[in-house]
Amino acid sequence: MIRNATIDDLPAIVQIYNETIPTRMVTADLEPVTVESKKAWFFEHDPHTRPLWVVELDGRVRAWLSFQSFYGRPAYCHTAEISIYISEAYRGKGIGKQLLQKAIEEAPNLDIKTLLGFIFAHNEPSLRLFARFGFETWGHLPKVAELDGIERDLLIVGKRIV
Repeated sequence: MIRNATIDDLPAIVQIYNETIPTRMVTADLEPVTVESKKAWFFEHDPHTRPLWVVELDGRVRAWLSFQSFYGRPAYCHTAEISIYISEAYRGKGIGKQLLQKAIEEAPNLDIKTLLGFIFAHNEPSLRLFARFGFETWGHLPKVAELDGIERDLLIVGKRIV
């Protein structure tokens, strides 16, 4: 079940996010974050324009997707960055596909014309997922992140919705 997140979901959202940090595949954070540190980020989401969705399975939050405004300037109001995080035990089960499909379908209702993803170049599963839905590489930022002494590239993938 995909639904809008509530503040009560924030601990599970943070837990899923923190699970990805040691993989060095998904986020540029190097240490776990706290629920308290993510409250302001949570409240930046608006179900009508920049939602934060969770996937609930077996009575627990197992994945989430967020829409974030791109670059914070008014002229970019129809562009949003999306991020998908899935609990380790639920990866590879089609949840990412369901979330990305819903994001694409709902984008026009959110007044979004362009979706972006910022994905490490070595994160092949995420790159394959986004490519499957027609996202193309729009930017390549070489060696902009350093994870455990290894410099990593960041790819910007994009898709026009309208």
